[in-house]
Amino acid sequence: MSAALFKTNGIPRSTPALDPGVERYVVAGGGAQVFSLEPGDRIEIAQLEGGQSVELLAFDGSRRPVVEALGLQPGGRADGLLRILASGTPDAERVRFGLFRRGIDPAAGQAARLFGPDAPAGQSVELRAEQFLTVIVAAPAAPMLVWEQTPACDLLVFITRAVLRRGAEARLPDPLAEPRLDLRINVASALSFEVFAGETIQIIDIEGRQCSDFIAFERRALDQGRIRGLDSTTTRTLNGAAYPRPGLYSKFFDQDRTPLVEVVQDTVGRHDTFNLACTARYYEDLGYFGHVNCSDNFNAAMRDYAVGAYRGWPAINFFYNTNVGAHNIIWSDEPWSRPGDYVLLRALTDLVCGASACPSDIDASNGWQLSEIQVRVYPKDIPFQRAIGTRMTPDSPTRLTRESGFHARTAELTRAFTEYRGFWVPQHFAATGAIAEYWACREAVVLMDLSALRKLEIVGPDAETFLQGLLPRDIRKLSVGQIYYTPLCYPHGGMVDDGTLFRLGDNNFRWIGGDDAGLLWITEQAAAFGGRVSLKTASNEIHNVALQGPRSRDTLRKLLWTAPGRPTLDELALFRFTVGRIGDHEGTPVLVSRTGYTGELGYEVFCHPKDAPQVWDALMAAGAEFGIRPFGFDALDMVRIEAGLVFGGHDFDSTTDPFEAGIAFTVPTKKEEDYIGKAALQRRRETPSRKLVGLEISGGESVSHGDRLYVGRAEIGIVTSATRSPCLARSIALARVDVAHAAIGTALEIGKLDGHQKRLAASIVPFPFYDPEKKRVRA
Repeated sequence: MSAALFKTNGIPRSTPALDPGVERYVVAGGGAQVFSLEPGDRIEIAQLEGGQSVELLAFDGSRRPVVEALGLQPGGRADGLLRILASGTPDAERVRFGLFRRGIDPAAGQAARLFGPDAPAGQSVELRAEQFLTVIVAAPAAPMLVWEQTPACDLLVFITRAVLRRGAEARLPDPLAEPRLDLRINVASALSFEVFAGETIQIIDIEGRQCSDFIAFERRALDQGRIRGLDSTTTRTLNGAAYPRPGLYSKFFDQDRTPLVEVVQDTVGRHDTFNLACTARYYEDLGYFGHVNCSDNFNAAMRDYAVGAYRGWPAINFFYNTNVGAHNIIWSDEPWSRPGDYVLLRALTDLVCGASACPSDIDASNGWQLSEIQVRVYPKDIPFQRAIGTRMTPDSPTRLTRESGFHARTAELTRAFTEYRGFWVPQHFAATGAIAEYWACREAVVLMDLSALRKLEIVGPDAETFLQGLLPRDIRKLSVGQIYYTPLCYPHGGMVDDGTLFRLGDNNFRWIGGDDAGLLWITEQAAAFGGRVSLKTASNEIHNVALQGPRSRDTLRKLLWTAPGRPTLDELALFRFTVGRIGDHEGTPVLVSRTGYTGELGYEVFCHPKDAPQVWDALMAAGAEFGIRPFGFDALDMVRIEAGLVFGGHDFDSTTDPFEAGIAFTVPTKKEEDYIGKAALQRRRETPSRKLVGLEISGGESVSHGDRLYVGRAEIGIVTSATRSPCLARSIALARVDVAHAAIGTALEIGKLDGHQKRLAASIVPFPFYDPEKKRVRA
């Protein structure tokens, strides 16, 4: 079972990665979770990255502390757990509620202490329950200083159930709060229920891959004789999307454009608003006569309300995996949902609702096996944070969207947040807007939250050797205090990610990248390397802002204190970093790098999330005399495209090598030692087929990522990023084209509509478009 700690080789994606009866959870470093065990159940607690201490408490059915029942010895009060519970974070409040509803006082228990600071990654402890137990697993940790490399590490918990329960006996996840209603929808059935304005509805896929159709009607309209229910067409029109998601565009509407419910949390992210709830006719046409169906079930469930009866009910089909293909075909496949996944909806008015457990067992709609749905309704005085569930891999436990340490400050300035790589990030700010933010970056100074970047500590006597064989850059030439920008490549030469590598010491490095895929790839390569190198994810311990613009040095100079022997701000060269404090030697600890993503003089300031509000306030106050502005992702896209800086998922992906991504300078020609992808990159360098180029577009029409490029009827490339440049007063783009058509001055056409009915004239020009000699960055 522990072989699944890092990856699940050879397991088809449509097959559950775990055996029946096996559950997998992640206890976040610095967090805790509560588990219920039955006689014969086994719990395994494993180190994901090593060195994380564990406090474990156990209570029996009479709420008595009985850690000895797991064969462990008590080691004193659970001070680490109590600190976690006192932190007030959403996860801590959920644990507190779980203990409260079980009537357990954690202060009354004695904790067993597992693992030491030298525990290696993958080390695990397996325990067996001989009676009904409530078990609390905590991973306590102190806040890490930004220049340290000792982050709290996640724990992996497997529970193997002695008794496999399905159907009506299936185990339910703990409620998010005390529900007013807690309803089970049996297999292939439906029910109705009423909800008051402000209450929250949770629709839970208990066993995974089970669809649930949802309908709702405004109670007031029904009382007036008007039938007004959730309407998919109205909802898609007003949101400009196939279905709402948590965030700005989160509401479902009726035919009168009245918002009825708002999506607050969604751990799946794939649903259907194009199809009716399943009907008798669907099954009849396939030869299944008399098959139970959701529409007939809704007719029965809603008969006490004056909403009518229909052969086909328009519904919101949660967890139903459909999409519209390029050839105008609506296709469906197995749901993305896993056991315990849910959608959380806030009622915006009094509602009459219906929900089903879809009975389709003749196709992939429910993963070929039917199960039940749970509906919980929570009182209106319970706040829930907006969040989208993401998974690093398809079989990973879900993780909800996070707020960075700077969110409290940015949320005071805008409501325009979007989800980016598991974080809420500002698109633009209410008092300025993207254009004003752009000009502030080019002419003054801006401050931007970039905490969504992933951070990974790489330490150990063999760390340099490991990285030398992992990355194209020559790591042996990287000095302490220096930073390399580098690609991370697969063996075939395609890019996993790009990022920066900081050298904190002889055997100490920090990788900062844009995507979880990079962390996963590095972890897998370290496991295969087998040397003395340790990896620890520090994304939760280090958050950062970018201070960019021609007045960024003037702003930061007023604040940064550095110790003797450390570079001062004025001594800090490009792609170098220093450590210091805000104000004086007792101020907030920070690490400052001379890096950026704007094409301007700039810095990044890294700190612990708990210190983030103070760092934001200090920088905004220091930059006030220079016209500092907060800076969002909309403006960032403008400046980085002007500067010719590439973005993962747009300008490169796993099919793109560094030469095709326009960063050939990151692949040295004289590095003698082998590294992953070296042979492929040498071959691709010698026989290029595509090249990243700059485009200027005639006219003022919008161009988008993914637009195709043509010479006559021949498709010869694709637009990877595009924007309208305020300083150039024209539309520009980055594009990848066939090398036969990559010469400066080549005239191309951008295909709109179907690619042929409408064309925009464009020509290949040198890039970067802005400051091509990079004098401003080096200022």
